Amino acid sequence: MGVQAKICGISTAEAVTAALDGGAAFLGFMFFDKSPRNIAPDAAWRLAQPVRGKAKVVAVLVDPSDAEVDRIAQVLQPDFIQLHGAETPARARAVGERAGAGIIKVLPVSEASDLAAAADFETVADHLMFDTKPAKDADRPGGSGQAFDWTLLAGRRFPRPWLLAGGLNPWNLAEAVQQSGAPLLDVSSGVERGPGLKDPALIRAFLDAAKRV
Repeated sequence: MGVQAKICGISTAEAVTAALDGGAAFLGFMFFDKSPRNIAPDAAWRLAQPVRGKAKVVAVLVDPSDAEVDRIAQVLQPDFIQLHGAETPARARAVGERAGAGIIKVLPVSEASDLAAAADFETVADHLMFDTKPAKDADRPGGSGQAFDWTLLAGRRFPRPWLLAGGLNPWNLAEAVQQSGAPLLDVSSGVERGPGLKDPALIRAFLDAAKRV
């Protein structure tokens, strides 16, 4: 049957090619200074050109200012903006309207009660993403390579399409889908050979595994 996947933190043409060849549904570009996957808007625009019409272009932002939203929307013209910070539902709606793009809202999870936040974004987000809640002293909201308890999502139904993120790689992908029931997957560090260094072979392996689930 297979599940669709998003390759996040793209920064090279080789990674774009591997993602498209493997059938990725979404390609994500990170705009966050503290991330090793941070990329300049102009560079992301160039990398995104072969993606248009083949997969969705996603701009990943963390508590962005209006000026940052405007710049990314103008330069990259993304299909979606992924909000990975502490944005409220009202802010998520405003960002989507300002950018003229769909919204993917990331919700951090460490226990079952964290899933309740999904209800707050049902009317403003096009997609939800459940990711591992970062440690209190973490300087980044994601990309840690750590997984949460996937069974927390088992049997859950949400009115929006949702993605599972956090600690996924080509070898645990099938187990993650089996335990969570995830219809969509997001991977970043799990297809890297070092922080921010996407490995085309790992990207292809991940996407091949997603097709076999």
